[in-house]
Amino acid sequence: MVEIRNLGGSIQEGAPTLGDHLAMDMLNTQVRSGNALIEHWNTGADVLGWLARYGIVPPAGCEGSDEQVLVAQIHALRAVAREVITRCKRGETFDVSGLNAYLDAYLTSPKLLRSNEGKCVLVRMPRGGIIPSLLGPVAQAVAELLVEGNFDLVRQCEHPECVLWFYDRTKAHKRRWCSMAICGNRYKAAQFRKRNNDTALLSE
Repeated sequence: MVEIRNLGGSIQEGAPTLGDHLAMDMLNTQVRSGNALIEHWNTGADVLGWLARYGIVPPAGCEGSDEQVLVAQIHALRAVAREVITRCKRGETFDVSGLNAYLDAYLTSPKLLRSNEGKCVLVRMPRGGIIPSLLGPVAQAVAELLVEGNFDLVRQCEHPECVLWFYDRTKAHKRRWCSMAICGNRYKAAQFRKRNNDTALLSE
């Protein structure tokens, strides 16, 4: 039986931002740890807080959304993203219709604005409902990964107890860990203990 651990209310401490890509960080909002399923999106506040990290905020003037609907829809989007990314990584075919449903709902239009320096900038502004406007950029990040990403660089942490995803942007493309400070050091410490134990056994 899988235990579900809810970590709502501590999103800043809980959900890792080690993926170097929005799509990777989205997959990392729900992970397994032993028999536990760790969920970082439990409330609308959790989701809105996570989105705000990436500059995705409700459009100005929009009324508040149904938080339960928001949570349900972003969970569904994450499931779609996990399916297509996993299949693409394996070199398998995948259905794009689920992702396209979020992209189709993400209505935007160009708008001319002035930058802080007084220059004209052309940006696209959301014009649809609040939930499609919030989830659209996330769906677009997944789509851009599928189209433009190098899936040799889409990886999961090599630590046997970690399943976090990341996009390897290092110069040599030899990144192995979600975080060298966390899993890299854990692995090195485990290997050190193993060598010491093996040496002790040989000396007996």
